[in-house]
Amino acid sequence: MTTSNAIKKVLIIFAHPDRRSLNGSLLDATVKRLESQGREVKVSDLYGMNWKSEITEDDFPETHEKGTRLKVVSESLNAFQHHKLTPDVVAEQEKLKWADLVIFQFPLWWGTVPAILKGWVERVFSAGLAYALPERYGNGTFAGKKGMLMVTAGGEKIHFSATGILGPIDDILFPIQRGMLFYTGMSVLPPFITYSANYIPDEEFGPILERLYDHLQALDSLKPIPFRKQAEDYDPKTRQLKKEIVEASNEKGFSLHIRKD
Repeated sequence: MTTSNAIKKVLIIFAHPDRRSLNGSLLDATVKRLESQGREVKVSDLYGMNWKSEITEDDFPETHEKGTRLKVVSESLNAFQHHKLTPDVVAEQEKLKWADLVIFQFPLWWGTVPAILKGWVERVFSAGLAYALPERYGNGTFAGKKGMLMVTAGGEKIHFSATGILGPIDDILFPIQRGMLFYTGMSVLPPFITYSANYIPDEEFGPILERLYDHLQALDSLKPIPFRKQAEDYDPKTRQLKKEIVEASNEKGFSLHIRKD
C-alpha cells in the first residue's frame, strides 16, 4: 500500500448459515484476494460461532441486577466503562478496534440483514465504544475507519430500481449503511451487490468474481457515500436538516440526507 489512507486490516462479519453457499464462495474469494494484496484479514463467521443474537440482561451479569428493569443503553455504557462486558462481545470489539475496514457480508432477507447480524450489531456496538452522544452520523468514535456491505439479493437488479417492485436498492440499504455504519463515524464505501443470487448458473460465477476483484482492487480509491454529517448539516437544537439545505434541494426522502455536490 502506498498511501496513508490505505486499508491494511480488514474484518469481515459473515452472516450466512452455510459456507457452501454463494456467500461462502464469495467470502473465500474475498479473503484470498485481500490477502494477495498484502492486507490482513479476520473473519467472524456468526453462524459458525453460534453467535448469541439477542441482547438480554445476561449480557451484563456483573453490572445489572437480574430481574430489574433493563435500560440497554445505560447498562451497555456502564459495562463497557467498567470492562464488564461478556467475553464474546469483548473479543468482537477488539477486532473492530483492530480493523481499518469492516465488511458486512450477508444475504438480503426480508429487506434487511439476517437476525444474527442485527444481533451482532446490537451487542457489539455498545455505548461508549461505537457511539457516544452527541458524536454521531459521521463524527462518531469509529471516525477514520471504513465500512462496506457485500450483499446477495434474490431479486433481479431491475426489481430494485426506482420503479421496481422491491424498491430502490439504495433506499433499502440506507438504514444499514447510514444507521449502523455511518452512525458510528465510519466512512461507508459503495456496496458490492450480487443480484438474482438464487438463480446464478455456474458459468456466470466467473464474471461475478471479476467484478468482485475489480471492487476489491479499488478499495483504497473508492469514494465513500457522501452522507450528510450531523455536526455540519443539521441544526444542533432541532436535529433537523438546516433550513437552507432543504430549501436549496429538490431531493426527497432518504436522498435528502446525501450530499449531491
